[in-house]
Amino acid sequence: MKHTQHFAKKRFGQNFLVDNSVIHNIVDSINPQEQDLMIEIGPGLGAMTKPLLSRLDKLNVIELDRDIIPKLINSCIFANVENKNKLIVNEIDVLKFNFEEFHANNTSNEEANKEQKLRIVGNLPYNISTPVLFHLLHYRDLILDMHFMLQKEVVDRIVSAPGNKHYGRLSVMLQTYCATQALFEVPPYAFEPAPKVDSAILRLQPNHQFDNKIHDFSAYEKLIRQAFSQRRKTLKNTLKNTCTVSQIEQAGLSSTQRAEELSTSDFVKLYEVTYQ
Repeated sequence: MKHTQHFAKKRFGQNFLVDNSVIHNIVDSINPQEQDLMIEIGPGLGAMTKPLLSRLDKLNVIELDRDIIPKLINSCIFANVENKNKLIVNEIDVLKFNFEEFHANNTSNEEANKEQKLRIVGNLPYNISTPVLFHLLHYRDLILDMHFMLQKEVVDRIVSAPGNKHYGRLSVMLQTYCATQALFEVPPYAFEPAPKVDSAILRLQPNHQFDNKIHDFSAYEKLIRQAFSQRRKTLKNTLKNTCTVSQIEQAGLSSTQRAEELSTSDFVKLYEVTYQ
């Protein structure tokens, strides 16, 4: 189906998903339940929005492109007139969206509802994928799970293990705070216009394995960024302005190791020795 009424905008990194079998695979992987408190980031023309609405009582979407919003609403209502009352559009940059405030406003004071967590889905353009993922990590306590379509290269980086060429800052940060899982790949022909790269579906499930060990997110993030700033250099060199050789060894590591050799647990130990 051609979307002649709306041309994809490069500045928003827009590529519209048009392959129905891929859309159904994604929605089945998400497995939305009627009462879910779900937010879709970047719904575009509603390829995933419509099947999600068919399974949910309500769906909030975050969309920055004001030109596309009327087309999204019309498309959803055309699919099912009941969607008019189920779809809530938030016209805002996702990086400025306050998920904590949203959660507070959409859960009642009853204990059962207060405990309800957010489910986040979306197709994240390459140019904003890392900032969005890091933004969401700040709200991880309120989130049950996240399902994103990303460039396959980004998904490979997020799920890779130490020693792998894709392993880096993004791998460590996401694996510190979430269980990460690559679900399946999505070929370029599933989109319009077709991107020049393959995409993949990523599942993130926030966990609390290191909550009692990491008390300063930005200090931890700074440590990881510094460690991977020069991949070929050893910890002794990359971290010389952050921690001493003695502290590296106190964490049970060798100062001659490279960042790509360290596991998430290794980085947490190094953070503990350095900042506590």
